[in-house]
Amino acid sequence: MEDRNFTRNSLLTPQNVYPIFQKLRIYYNVCKVIFAGTMEKKVRVRFAPSPTGGLHLGGVRTVLYNYLFARQHKGDFILRIEDTDQNRYVEGAEEYIQECLKWCGLEPDESPLHGGPYAPYRQSERKEMYREYAEQLVKQGNAYYAFDTPEELEAMRDKFRTEENPSPQYNHSTREKMRSSLTLNDDEVSRLLGEGTPHVIRIKMPENETLSFTDMIRGEVSFNSSLSDDKVLLKGDGMPTYHLAVVVDDYAMKITHAFRGEEWLPSAPVHLLLWKYLGWLEDMPQWAHLPLILKPDGHGKLSKRDGDRLGFPVFAMNWKDSKTAELTQGFRELGFLPEAFINMLAVLGWNDGTEQELYSRDELIERFSLDHVHKGGAKFNYEKAKWFNHEWIKKLPADKWQMTVRKDFEQKGVTIEDEEKFSKVLELVKDRCTLLTDFWEQASFFFKSPETIEVAAVKPKWNEDKAMFFDILAEKLTVQEEWTAANIELLFKETAAEKGIKMGELQLPFRIMLVGGKFGPTVFDIAALIGKTETIGRIRKGLTNIG
Repeated sequence: MEDRNFTRNSLLTPQNVYPIFQKLRIYYNVCKVIFAGTMEKKVRVRFAPSPTGGLHLGGVRTVLYNYLFARQHKGDFILRIEDTDQNRYVEGAEEYIQECLKWCGLEPDESPLHGGPYAPYRQSERKEMYREYAEQLVKQGNAYYAFDTPEELEAMRDKFRTEENPSPQYNHSTREKMRSSLTLNDDEVSRLLGEGTPHVIRIKMPENETLSFTDMIRGEVSFNSSLSDDKVLLKGDGMPTYHLAVVVDDYAMKITHAFRGEEWLPSAPVHLLLWKYLGWLEDMPQWAHLPLILKPDGHGKLSKRDGDRLGFPVFAMNWKDSKTAELTQGFRELGFLPEAFINMLAVLGWNDGTEQELYSRDELIERFSLDHVHKGGAKFNYEKAKWFNHEWIKKLPADKWQMTVRKDFEQKGVTIEDEEKFSKVLELVKDRCTLLTDFWEQASFFFKSPETIEVAAVKPKWNEDKAMFFDILAEKLTVQEEWTAANIELLFKETAAEKGIKMGELQLPFRIMLVGGKFGPTVFDIAALIGKTETIGRIRKGLTNIG
């Protein structure tokens, strides 16, 4: 009775709650209509490399995460070339980047090559637009002209260098002592600009202001603006720096999500302020700062130098520097499959919460989530990378990579005339291959007689009975009509029984004669594939060499 009275007298009676619920539901539906455009904004992501050299595997992983996110959300993936640093520009690097993405199967929807509705996709072709926004920031008081010469900048660093601050920055504590539009009067600034005096435009960072954003991987991230220097936005040659260009381009191209390495986190305050100062804060992409790919020992970011030192590639494909002619080997030329390469990169800092390791591209598109990207760096393990390649060689049918192996054979002087036989051979030996380049060692003897054989492997146990066995076997094989592995094996066993020799004592010499060494698939399969004439010829040659 008391409970019933309490319910009746309570404010939370069904009669009271129901109208509130109805109003909330109406409010929710109204909000859905109002914000429908925002909620349904098409996902647009971009990869924006500088054409300065080989494409590091960390860059390919960034591409991959962008690509997976875009495909999962039915969005667009854009390639934008950030070539504003003309001093570091390397001829051929842009084409190289596009070829890498093509090999990986991660081609963009929009790019300098493919075009698109937001062209041009090279920053160097958008030069005037950047100056317009830089000048706007100066007029608003958020940026300023700086006329300092290199000598004056060096003098500033010398003057303010201390043990506690060995590398003084151009910031709120030093800018008032420099030659800029903040310290010169308007007439002097106008005169210097009118005379074409070399200058840059710098952002004016506020003092002691907390700047925050929500990272899709790291959550809430905050900075004190006083810790950031007054970055150059527009250089003396009129080209923008990365800081201005990335903001302007992301806005102009309607980028909704921006994935980049965690090394760019210190630049986030500058970029946040640019989005704010240019009045575009509501259109700012969601950011995700990806963890670094670390050296095998976990100490520091993996570099090309580490790869050279430890004997493995860090570039997707071979890269030859047009200035130095230095050739750096890539994963493709070393014999990696693109399926294995992107699979390896996908799980280098991400997993879907299961024990699964092998993923097709479609599976990655379905399961990828930034929620499962690790916050900490991932150690690169080259042996594990090779394991992925081995598993994918076994997993895929030979016709998926046959053309690549064929080119390798032809470059080494073996012309493939029978594609069906070639395919059978590759299927037969693929379990033994870790890299595509391993097929030469594991399968070349199917198409050319070995130049030398490991005589030492059979000589200690060789005798006249074994020599006579192979002489008889060769004679019998000449009249063998149905040339199959089963028939060859049967004839081999019958002849061994006739001579009273164990099969185990004969198979190694037979292998050495056919292959040249102690490797390869079942010896009778080898004989069946190389054919009657070649098998008999190799036995005769082997008998001569063993003596």
